[in-house]
Amino acid sequence: MELSYKDIQEEDLPLVKEIYDWYIANSTATFHTQPITLNELKELLYFNHHLYHSFLIYADNELAGYCFTTHFKKRQAYDRTAEVTIYLKNGFEGKGAGKKVLYFLEEKAKANGIKNLLGIITGENTASIALFRKCGYFECANFRNVGEKFGKILDVVTYQKEI
Repeated sequence: MELSYKDIQEEDLPLVKEIYDWYIANSTATFHTQPITLNELKELLYFNHHLYHSFLIYADNELAGYCFTTHFKKRQAYDRTAEVTIYLKNGFEGKGAGKKVLYFLEEKAKANGIKNLLGIITGENTASIALFRKCGYFECANFRNVGEKFGKILDVVTYQKEI
């Protein structure tokens, strides 16, 4: 599977929203419980930022998902650290794309001077946890029972990699 990436622009937000809304309705990968608006989505993603970037992911020229880096915390001392997020379209998971995307985000972050990457993952999301471990991330935090979705009380784990 050949992957390519395109910077997300504001006109791409309906494509991103469709992917994200599937995760809201069908998984605990996000703690949103209701579909979000395009304006809310604009607050999550960066366009033309000097440190953080958002990309559409294409697999063999078919939209396969989106990914982005973002602030860990919006304070200048944290500018050496970013959170990474990957959402693959339903049906594209388990095919090796996640690893390629994560390495792509690492290279982009490194080129921007980022030194640490964090993956913040729902504790029951074993596929994402396995991906981050496979790519050299280690568990650095476990927040127990901090979320509730679909009648489940959920942990959040954080994985870190110095790049």
